[in-house]
Amino acid sequence: MEKIQLTVYPLEGLDEMSMEAVSDFLEQEAEKHCISCRNWAEQYPYHPVTIFAIAHSAKYIYVDFFVRANYLRAVNYTNNSPVADDSCVEFFLSVPGSGEYWNFEFNCIGTVNASHRATRSNPTRLSDAEIARIKRYASCGTRPFEEMEGMFAWNLTIAIPFELIGLDGNNLPGHIMGNFYKCAAKTSQPHYLSWSPIATEKPDFHRPEFFGQLNFD
Repeated sequence: MEKIQLTVYPLEGLDEMSMEAVSDFLEQEAEKHCISCRNWAEQYPYHPVTIFAIAHSAKYIYVDFFVRANYLRAVNYTNNSPVADDSCVEFFLSVPGSGEYWNFEFNCIGTVNASHRATRSNPTRLSDAEIARIKRYASCGTRPFEEMEGMFAWNLTIAIPFELIGLDGNNLPGHIMGNFYKCAAKTSQPHYLSWSPIATEKPDFHRPEFFGQLNFD
């Protein structure tokens, strides 16, 4: 199967903006992509609207996620807690030749679960100091809350330092591999969506063989 691809364009001035301003800027200026693959539609038919925009500076790779969904949950508020149970968006990536992939998982209040690993069963969790280097803006705020019923629209904007993932922002490779996800395992309408299709029998985001290609401009 041919890999899905997108281009990560450089945008001037991102590092000097607040993350809230970055969110607005990417919404206006960056190309949008949908997280819409319902790989397990029979078991998990619910399909919330999920769109992301991506760009980079010399120091960071930026992603702005926009979600409109029934139910909103943000119980987890400590680093490396199971945010995938909450209203969650995720960005997984691998640098060609590294032998590892990185998982960056965020609930709607910006709580981070992040690690790098060669295989799913052997993660190296990011430290509190490393996680603190990931810039975040959450339109829902940062305080945890139990599930709320209704229709909710929210943004989460993140900036991951290239240095954190072993890249030099001034000498980037031609591409990296990656995938983007939307999930909410313990909400009243659990769902598992991806940008690049995943051909497994049950939900499994830790499958770098199904990553798409992210080309740097």
